Amino acid sequence: MPLAPSIEPYSNTMDIHINQKPLSLPEGATVADALAAFGARPPFAVALNGDFVARAQHAARALHTGDRLDVVQPVAGG
Repeated sequence: MPLAPSIEPYSNTMDIHINQKPLSLPEGATVADALAAFGARPPFAVALNGDFVARAQHAARALHTGDRLDVVQPVAGG
């Protein structure tokens, strides 16, 4: 029996890692979606599979199963 139309688009998920922690997201999720689910608060830099992703690209950059995001916040020292 097929799923109800309102549920079916959300039935497929993908697993990624963000700062070495597993996270499940709907297929088609973007870097921006992952950052929101993770609760990231600016300022931060983001790398996807080791490559820097500019803030302007967060909403457009699609994620795939197995991707790894690193969210790095600046550290001040003296």
